[in-house]
Amino acid sequence: MHLAVDTLGHLLTLHVTPADPQDREQVAELAQTVQEVTGGTVDVAFVDQGYTGESAQSQAQDFGMDLIVVKHTEAKRGFVLLPRRWVVERSIAWMARFRRLARDYERLADTLAGLHFVALACLMLSKAAARLGQGS
Repeated sequence: MHLAVDTLGHLLTLHVTPADPQDREQVAELAQTVQEVTGGTVDVAFVDQGYTGESAQSQAQDFGMDLIVVKHTEAKRGFVLLPRRWVVERSIAWMARFRRLARDYERLADTLAGLHFVALACLMLSKAAARLGQGS
């Protein structure tokens, strides 16, 4: 699964693939969808090391985006908070709280993608309701 989120962790696009394709092969589709959703306003995308290489960079540049790969500076043990990359990891953790998404039970990629959209919509609605409750 490949997803792009904004700085608040809100879903921009989600692309479900089998486990065997390389991450860098999905950059063109992700970049195109992100630019369609945002009206072409995204200039920089922070990605993990799976999206390295000239091919991934050129695919992103075709859609007016520059990829910045967030790397580990050295081999470390345990959890290390990496700048900017934690936003997407946080969104994945939020979705993992939904029991149906805890394991990959779905046969169809569209079903899995739909369940992720529903989960993130529920999360955004609950956050919006909490903000409205604070303002009263």
